[in-house]
Amino acid sequence: MIKIIADTTCGLPLDELASLGIDVIPQIIIFDGQSYRDDTEIDTPTFLFKLQEAKELPKTSAPSPSLYEPLFKKYAQEGHSIVIPTPSTALSGTFRTAEVAAEAVPEADVHILDTRTIAGGLGVLVKKAKAWADEGKAPQTILKDLEDLAKKEVVYFLVDTLEYLHKGGRIGNASFLIGSVLQMKPILGLEDGIITAVEKQRTSAKALNRLKELVLTQCPHGDQSLITVSHCGGQERAEQLAAELSDALQVSHIPVYEVPPAIVVHAGPGIIQVSFFK
Repeated sequence: MIKIIADTTCGLPLDELASLGIDVIPQIIIFDGQSYRDDTEIDTPTFLFKLQEAKELPKTSAPSPSLYEPLFKKYAQEGHSIVIPTPSTALSGTFRTAEVAAEAVPEADVHILDTRTIAGGLGVLVKKAKAWADEGKAPQTILKDLEDLAKKEVVYFLVDTLEYLHKGGRIGNASFLIGSVLQMKPILGLEDGIITAVEKQRTSAKALNRLKELVLTQCPHGDQSLITVSHCGGQERAEQLAAELSDALQVSHIPVYEVPPAIVVHAGPGIIQVSFFK
């Protein structure tokens, strides 16, 4: 049997991951020197409350290899292989953590993939990995299929401010926007796992409308698009966007996910993201 191990940056609700039998590794959130696991010790609403009270911006830390190692040893003893789709190495150190843990447990059959994405799209890949594992596909085949699917992903997202991406060092090729956008609202994307600038609009409303236009002109119609909407602190806006996209694209249901604290640390409150696969 093949076991899938995800981490919280996939954005899938913890209860959904548990019901699917997918193990999840937390990211570590650091507030004023105090560390919190974002699976059991802090959730997004609590994070947002603490953010208002914090003296300085919080930080994140990739999970320790010690969080992976017990699972590797357990599944090695039970004769299972392991597949781990990780967030982009340009945005997280999780891939390297999993590698270090695998080196420490050489008897485990571990297969790790840098998906070059994060949040909703990563969640789609995690669920696909589980479905393919249940179908009996070999680990190497699952990794190849995940890699092929990941290359078809298109991501657009909005942030209220570039401050968090800039201070967290995650702004990628969009760094030239710092100091030049003033009150402009940028539309950002992911290209090979790196944050890129797509366009900029004068207001948040115009940016959201333009994001919707971009999705409607590029996203395939029907459920095969695997489209998702992710957000932080904007449930109503995200659900409205999902409903509009669902009607226009003839998608039966577009999942709406709340992004976990580890992403909010670097993107800031107010993020809204759309991911789909061509």
